[in-house]
Amino acid sequence: MTTLAPRQRGRDAETAPRSRRRRLLGLVLALAVLAALLLLSLMTGSTAIAPSVVWDALFHPSAHPDQFAIRDFRLPRTLVGLVVGMALGLSGALIQALIRNPLADPGVLGVHAGSSFAVTVAVGLLGVREAQVSMWFAFAGALVVTLLVLALGSTRKGSSPVVMVLAGVCVGAVLGGAREALQLTDPDAFDAMRYWNAGSITGRPLDVVWPILPFFAVALVLALAVAGPLNALALGDELARSQGVRLTRTRVLAVLALTFLAGGATAIAGPIGFVGLMVPHVARWIAGPDQRWIFAYSVLLAPSLLLLSDVLGRIVMSPGEIPVGIVTAFVGAPVLVVLVRRSKASGL
Repeated sequence: MTTLAPRQRGRDAETAPRSRRRRLLGLVLALAVLAALLLLSLMTGSTAIAPSVVWDALFHPSAHPDQFAIRDFRLPRTLVGLVVGMALGLSGALIQALIRNPLADPGVLGVHAGSSFAVTVAVGLLGVREAQVSMWFAFAGALVVTLLVLALGSTRKGSSPVVMVLAGVCVGAVLGGAREALQLTDPDAFDAMRYWNAGSITGRPLDVVWPILPFFAVALVLALAVAGPLNALALGDELARSQGVRLTRTRVLAVLALTFLAGGATAIAGPIGFVGLMVPHVARWIAGPDQRWIFAYSVLLAPSLLLLSDVLGRIVMSPGEIPVGIVTAFVGAPVLVVLVRRSKASGL
């Protein structure tokens, strides 16, 4: 036994740098895939545009019609997909780590439903029509529902992941029914919300994105601050507390971060499902249980999935298109089933 321990420590010391290099290489590859999909998003539409034209539109602008289409339509759409994808991926990773449940995401816990219901109330009852105003209602709805679900999922022994998921599903169902009832009272007023409710990044101006970026930046800082404590929290409340983790502070900061991310993403693009649920599984499969690596991979992989789904939606129904929220459901459901069946991907 005394001779095996030093050998084991030696093997662990050799394995750690190799694992770190593999993770860094994976991040570089994920970044390259994201860059390729950003270019593909700018090239794809009702008419295909060559990469050289995209380059000229970005760095040598002129009055060419193709350049106009890229700068005024495809570039804002691509940037919205990038920002929304990052927010959805990181919020999904946060909420799975927070409640120690790999089947959790902002949609499952009712965050999307809370945002949608709040926006519906703003449009139907308060007469709000400006996206810059309705996004604040989306934030408020996400925060209220997140706090409600966390409260309902708490027991005397701490937070129960199973109870929390059930609470999220129930709250989401109730709010979804109430939202549908409100929309039926005035179909004309909610006609403009059809694409938003389906989850779409089409026609979203960058004017809607800029005010939300500071919240995303704060959420990113908060996520980095709680990544280490969340690693300890995965071992259980008692062990985390014995390691000096301040449980209440960690949970509050994580809730604020995921509320900013999920609420902001829903305010911009509507409720888009499966991205925040599926991408952390892939990140965990590649990077292991360390939340710091999972967060990094989720930030890169989630916008790649969203942009790929958006491109597929344009190609399948050309010259029309399918909202990206519908495509992510078609793509995400079978892939998630495969990932959940893998023990390495499904465990936290």
